[in-house]
Amino acid sequence: MLKVLIKCMWLLGAAYGAAAHATSVVFLNPGTSTETFWVSYTQFMQAAAKDLGLDLRVRYAERDSGNTLAQARDTLQGPVRPDYLMLVNEQYVAPQILRMAQGSGVKLLIVNSTPTPDQVQMLNERNDAHWIGSLVPNDEEAGHMMLVDLVRKHGPIAPGQTLDLLAFSGAKNTPSAQLREQGLRRALAQYPQVRLRQLVYGEWNRERAFEQATQLFKRYPQTALVWSANDQMALGAMQALQGSGRVPGKDVLFSAINSSPEILRARLDGRLTTLVAGHFTLGGWALVLISDDAKGVDLAAHGGRDRQAALFQLIDGVQAQQLLGPLPAVNFRALSAKGKPESYRYPFSLQLLLH
Repeated sequence: MLKVLIKCMWLLGAAYGAAAHATSVVFLNPGTSTETFWVSYTQFMQAAAKDLGLDLRVRYAERDSGNTLAQARDTLQGPVRPDYLMLVNEQYVAPQILRMAQGSGVKLLIVNSTPTPDQVQMLNERNDAHWIGSLVPNDEEAGHMMLVDLVRKHGPIAPGQTLDLLAFSGAKNTPSAQLREQGLRRALAQYPQVRLRQLVYGEWNRERAFEQATQLFKRYPQTALVWSANDQMALGAMQALQGSGRVPGKDVLFSAINSSPEILRARLDGRLTTLVAGHFTLGGWALVLISDDAKGVDLAAHGGRDRQAALFQLIDGVQAQQLLGPLPAVNFRALSAKGKPESYRYPFSLQLLLH
């Protein structure tokens, strides 16, 4: 009996030791704990952490940069520190957090929105060994492909005819919003027949976009196309159009980014003409990089420290239906570069989740 008890205690100790030595990660989520995009982003991260054996903790800033900085200070200067901190340069908080991290022993990975070139130059800390790199999606391309697809689906534009466009960008001081806007302007240069009547900042918010669109549709009654930098603003603008007695997808063509259930259903029922999605997976892929770094993998040898992943893609009806259903489990461990040749590149893509 004593031998059995000792053996049980040894097994429990071994299990505790393994858990205690799990690589720990804190993610400073800039969104709200009820925001569809950031919740789905977190859920994908949690699936990755479980598969990779990482100890993940997510802290929501509730769209308040002051909260992000307070959480960063607590994480980096508190008595119990994680091995890694993941953060987003939302509202340009990264330089302050990078300074806080000096001497903390915590490694940093920046995702989604990285420091701007001016910020990097100002920091002059790019050789800081604790900043292991960055992973961002192709935001500029997402903004570009949305308008290109909208124009294509509208059909031929007769000589001398123009199409009025309204655009809803996100938060003005967010790099991802600015990049999507740059993509929009690149597409506008390709289509001089499309006239951007007004671009407004909807702050990623449905109600704000609804209020803005209600006024804009009155101001520009000939609006034919609406470009939205996320799903919530598109849904708000659609609601405003319906309030004016017109039909989204018929009288005005809409585009959006993200993959919330509501926007996927709008894509399926034809109210939404163009949908771009895929970057809710980025946090999960970032954990693969962190797991590999913890194993001693040289990330720079497999695509560089700072990388952009082509995560955004146009979503058709079949893919929208797949994203609404239960997604297949991803084998995150199989994506590791550990033991693979230097030519190996991480195959991060939405296609890994689609049937």
